Amino acid sequence: MSGFLDDMASLSAARVAEALRHESADALERRARQAAPSAPLRLSALGFDVIAELKLRSPAAGRLSDESQDWLGRVAAYARGGAAAVSVLTEPSRFDGSLEHLRQAAAVLAPLGVPAMRKDFLVDPYQVLEARAAGAGGVLVILRMLPHGRIVELLDVAAEHDMFVLLEAFDEVDLGLARDLMTSRAGHRAAHEERILIGVNCRDLQTLEVMQERFAALAPLLPAGWPAVAESGVAGASDARRMQQLGYGLALIGTALMAREDPSRLLREIFEATRTVQP
Repeated sequence: MSGFLDDMASLSAARVAEALRHESADALERRARQAAPSAPLRLSALGFDVIAELKLRSPAAGRLSDESQDWLGRVAAYARGGAAAVSVLTEPSRFDGSLEHLRQAAAVLAPLGVPAMRKDFLVDPYQVLEARAAGAGGVLVILRMLPHGRIVELLDVAAEHDMFVLLEAFDEVDLGLARDLMTSRAGHRAAHEERILIGVNCRDLQTLEVMQERFAALAPLLPAGWPAVAESGVAGASDARRMQQLGYGLALIGTALMAREDPSRLLREIFEATRTVQP
């Protein structure tokens, strides 16, 4: 792992230990099962999809928003603009996120029929249960942060709670692990169609710079038959169209959408460039 991911993993594990002091895994499991069902992840038959991100701060770009601004209105605008899901950062130390943000965003999204996804540096199945208890319909799992057995545990807990998972890769080694995982889980496919997405993040973990050439280099290695997500570096319609041409069916977009006063307009521009018929 990189130094950045090492730090994030350590902080994440400490948060789990602290949370367990207040609520056991069994109690959290019961609370997760009692939570209202999330809207399912629905991918468009018309072409490209977007996972829109709520991100108050980025280690690369600095502060993007704060809680004094109408960030819940932005979440609603994402959903009304056609986002397939809304990613919510819950990491507190570098991204100013929290589980409360996820809970509030999920409540706003529920009547709009769009799932929330917890984006964090998850290291324990307990954190998947936290996400479900907060109303989320999906979670991000970073492949290189975890051993194979722990990734399987996270996938299994998500499947048990009808959640989708975005598996995030950075290089060919990560994608090799993703292919192995998908092969071993082939029997789950019929019951969990479109519940696992494979993402490629083009951000360099050492410098935090965007390296868009990674999308083209890794596209041929993506596991066949699973929706592919381009993460980081997609700033507008032309980027999205290029990702589509490379074989990616979705993009996860945070900074570019957070910078727009009217994020639904950027979503419209992307869909006009990538869909055969407009919603």
